[in-house]
Amino acid sequence: MTSKRIAILGAGHIGQALARGFLAAGRSDREHLMATVPSPDKAKELGEELGIPVITSNPDAATQADVVIFSVKPQVLPVVLREVAHTMTREKLAVSVAAGIHIGFIEEILDGEVPVVRLMPNVAVVAQQGATGMALGRYADEEHVTYVKELFSSVGLVMEVEEDLMDAVTGLSGTGPMYIFQLIEGLADAGVKVGLSRDQAYALAVQTTLGSAIMARDYGRHPGHLKDLVTSPAGTAIAALHLMERSGFRAILMDAVEEATRRSGELGRLHMKKA
Repeated sequence: MTSKRIAILGAGHIGQALARGFLAAGRSDREHLMATVPSPDKAKELGEELGIPVITSNPDAATQADVVIFSVKPQVLPVVLREVAHTMTREKLAVSVAAGIHIGFIEEILDGEVPVVRLMPNVAVVAQQGATGMALGRYADEEHVTYVKELFSSVGLVMEVEEDLMDAVTGLSGTGPMYIFQLIEGLADAGVKVGLSRDQAYALAVQTTLGSAIMARDYGRHPGHLKDLVTSPAGTAIAALHLMERSGFRAILMDAVEEATRRSGELGRLHMKKA
């Protein structure tokens, strides 16, 4: 359990996922975690649901916190940073999960040598199975790094990268759950097409995806080797693989990650320039 007070500014999809993940993992108790949303009605509803204080004032939340997680959209981040800048001191830690927005830009608005860590988690943190890229600001020291790694490791994998690779992290793992959900839905639809019930097809698609991912993580073998284990001579898998290769399956994935990476950089440039 951590005694640091955490404020999540912007409890949207990823903000709520982080709150639920931290609570489920035991990395924060309800007395040391709070969040903000714009609407009083939503604040009341979410506060009752999560059992934590949820308020509408970002400055009030930031004032009370030791760690301030900026979990708002890139276009909103400059406004929120300016809104709370007067509350941020070098004794606090600013954590941004906004796609595309550079650390230097955040440091400039906050001023005062505030330590900043930029993260890109994905929504699977809600199930303690997230993947998070991490880059460090000028004033973040080893204590900050250790704390952030411990906090976010409680909800999945944390990988430190150079900041110029954060858009790539966004394109691959930040956006990644969408690719996997599309894959699961497509497999389930295919199962229905060949005669399975919807429930049967969905359960088999989910378990097949989960089991394959665990094998890829735990077996220490290249995915090409694991693929070869399934593709026996003249069998069903090699026939399906031929069709997938002819249709450009891997190229589609590469194009999708590349496009999401490009868009992340574009969002950052656009909203930093506007600010």
